[in-house]
Amino acid sequence: MSDDHVYLSLAEGHDDSDARWAFGTGFEDPLYGVSTVVPEDVDRAGLAECCVSLGDDALVMAQRLAEWTTRAPELEEEVALANIGLDLLGQARLLYARCGQVDGTGRGEDAYAYFRDADDFRNVRLAELPNGDFAFSLARLLVLASWRLAHFERLAGSADPVLAAIAAKGVKELTYHRQYAAEWVVRLGDGTEESHRRMQAALDGVAPYLRELFAAHDAEAAVVAVLRQVTEAAGLALPDLPRAAAGSGRAGAHTEHLAPLLAELQSVARAHPEATW
Repeated sequence: MSDDHVYLSLAEGHDDSDARWAFGTGFEDPLYGVSTVVPEDVDRAGLAECCVSLGDDALVMAQRLAEWTTRAPELEEEVALANIGLDLLGQARLLYARCGQVDGTGRGEDAYAYFRDADDFRNVRLAELPNGDFAFSLARLLVLASWRLAHFERLAGSADPVLAAIAAKGVKELTYHRQYAAEWVVRLGDGTEESHRRMQAALDGVAPYLRELFAAHDAEAAVVAVLRQVTEAAGLALPDLPRAAAGSGRAGAHTEHLAPLLAELQSVARAHPEATW
């Protein structure tokens, strides 16, 4: 099965006319004309928790993708990964801004990104793991993009108009992220003996963290369907899923890898806390 066939099948049901290049087309303000008033029937605490959790997932993953700059196998892939990271960073900014509007603190996006410690972050643990080799990063991207896409498709119908608008914009971006990762998983899995070995090892390395994703948001059926389709096309074995989560980043229980990542991400802002750019 060719990469294009995998993508076309995965994208079925989406308006994907510009999804391949989502990071190059979405320059309109997704919140233009959207009311920022929180509807009376919306739980403000729950909305804030949702926004900060999804914002943390996006910020941490964006930082990991940024680490591929100057290190990716080819310049084209370096640009693609950087732009996927920018998409996620844009999602994080919108989600943090909304959180500050509804949680009663009035904080701006920088406060959430730069002035919280690791145990205050609520991202899933898979996002914070070191990049490993290219195969691991692409296996992780496939899983997280598929999981986040399923989540955003539901949130596009949210009772909160701002969250709904953020999710609707994110669906186009995440459709491209999933496509990009799926094509590379197939290419590596169906490539040389060495690329096949590394891709299988990458999937095996990602698998222990899947149960946490499904506990945080019930998208198991959607993610497993994507993984099964892509692994079959690549001649790879779909790993067994764990029965229980090894830990919960949503509860602030992170791996030892998050604190160093945040120290690098936050260093300039913390050294110059009053600076404006």
